[in-house]
Amino acid sequence: MKSIELKVSLRTTTGKKDAKKLRKNNQVPCVLYGGKENKHFFAEERSFKDLIYTHHVYIVNLDIEGKKHKAILKEIQFHPVSDRIDHIDFVEVAADNPVVIDLPVEITGSSVGIRAGGKLRQRKRYVKVKGLVEHLPDSLVIDISDLEIGQSVLAGDLKYPHVEILELKRSLIVGVVSSRIAKGMEEGAEAAAPAEGAPAAAAPTAETAAPVETKKK
Repeated sequence: MKSIELKVSLRTTTGKKDAKKLRKNNQVPCVLYGGKENKHFFAEERSFKDLIYTHHVYIVNLDIEGKKHKAILKEIQFHPVSDRIDHIDFVEVAADNPVVIDLPVEITGSSVGIRAGGKLRQRKRYVKVKGLVEHLPDSLVIDISDLEIGQSVLAGDLKYPHVEILELKRSLIVGVVSSRIAKGMEEGAEAAAPAEGAPAAAAPTAETAAPVETKKK
């Protein structure tokens, strides 16, 4: 997996008052879980932009005032109004302990179905997996070259060395549908869109989408 370096400062005091003071000074309070004891630290908000505002997933090499910790990002809390980063949770990882993490899906190849006029429909851009850090790839590469119109790749079709896929086997990852079905799906989505001020409807799931045939590998 890709890695990123973050140099941060240990918090000497904790609590809501201290966290509010940090945020006022453009600092983000953070916690590192999973070690012998939890570590509370902070860093400038701008130092997290390459970690958060990207589709990549990283192993984070935290330098907490000279002490090194290897971690993964677990949860980010954003301010409900300003959308600025309020808080970040990290989990410490070890070389001999498997981690559960969402890896990005990378589509490659030129589908025969798309060349025949079909449309690509990607249902999942991240897939939950489990494995040792040293074995986890940067992304889950899926070659769609052999996909014809009406065929798809399900989570159960995915196979990678030393990596366990944790999604439901019937969960749709990517598929190719006909232009007619694609147009119908788009028109249906527009028709289902709520009027301004009305509550938004739940997004369609893979189970409610147009049926597609599983592409056997």
